[in-house]
Amino acid sequence: MAKKKKVRVDLRKNRSKPPRPRQWTRGFQDHGFTEEATTGQERVRAKGDLSRRRTILQDDTEGAPPSGQEPAEMPAVDVTACRPGRVLRVHGLFSIVQTEDGQPYRCVIRRLLRTLATQERSIVATGDRVWIRVGPPTELAHVESAAADGWIERVEPRHGLLTRASRGKEQVIVANVDQVVFVLSLVEPELKPHLIDRYLASAEQGGIRPILCLNKADLIDPVRYQPLLGLYNQLGVTALLTSAATGLGIDRLRQRLNGRETVFSGQSGVGKSSLLNAIQPELGLRVREVSEGTQKGRHTTTAAALIRLDFGGWVVDTPGVRQFQLWDLLPEEIEGFFPEFRPFVPLCVYPDCTHTHEDRCAVKRAVARRQIDFSRYTSYLGMFAGESAS
Repeated sequence: MAKKKKVRVDLRKNRSKPPRPRQWTRGFQDHGFTEEATTGQERVRAKGDLSRRRTILQDDTEGAPPSGQEPAEMPAVDVTACRPGRVLRVHGLFSIVQTEDGQPYRCVIRRLLRTLATQERSIVATGDRVWIRVGPPTELAHVESAAADGWIERVEPRHGLLTRASRGKEQVIVANVDQVVFVLSLVEPELKPHLIDRYLASAEQGGIRPILCLNKADLIDPVRYQPLLGLYNQLGVTALLTSAATGLGIDRLRQRLNGRETVFSGQSGVGKSSLLNAIQPELGLRVREVSEGTQKGRHTTTAAALIRLDFGGWVVDTPGVRQFQLWDLLPEEIEGFFPEFRPFVPLCVYPDCTHTHEDRCAVKRAVARRQIDFSRYTSYLGMFAGESAS
């Protein structure tokens, strides 16, 4: 039996501000501003946002997991009473978890996990490997669990994350994947090159292999985009031209998906679901036309879903995003996402050069000499300034 250890964890605070005192006027009429009355009503509150803590049991394993790969301080579970599973999708309070025998369960999250103080919008994400406890509704801990088959007791450490910043918190779009296919449309909606560089940075940040998929190639002359494809292929990024209508590039994309776990990501209307339907027609995913007025996509996929492919592997179809901002990214880290900068960074005069305004900057000089693509440098400046892309 594994050893256990006790750990103190922070829980979310019930209130961000102290409640407003009631009956203040009546209290003044009764006793006025006497020292005794003030002392009797005095409350002791913790400083800051964290005022709730709890002691939990954890498995005492040797060595800490790599930084950023564990969502929170997770409690130990009784493996004899729980089952391991994989989160296929998350719908509000409920998560669909498939166990090793292929059985899906509609689960809620244990109250302790829901109240842990984390920087994530949700403690559970699509693709998570979890431990669940199955039981009748009468055994479940909270009222909204009446329609559930069980509850999630623990989330295992993650790898291969695709995340973004959302409402001041980290939104984990999907976890435990090998690669990500970033789908961008060449027209309807128009291609936004600056998004490509943000997508590639997010893939490297999450430790997953990126693939660029320039879709709707049947609607334009593909020769115009050969320099763009060449630019990213020279950087070691696989870039494909595809068309769900004509089948262009579908076979190559299918080969890239075989035997791997892949997430499809991109803006609304770029054709993620259409490509997946072309790769495996039996999926029958819903698709919609782009709005004629705004030339923006309409949300069709409402929640990220993990789907098994008949020829081997898994894919995750994700909802379209209108804005994409990297999470927890320091300005000095951004140059590391641009490999073409690396030969020139040591040549800068200033060791802490930001490559934005300094004189005698080797990176800026390389941009002027066209040794670094100007559009890539523009993307670097936008990311350094903390701008969000849409």
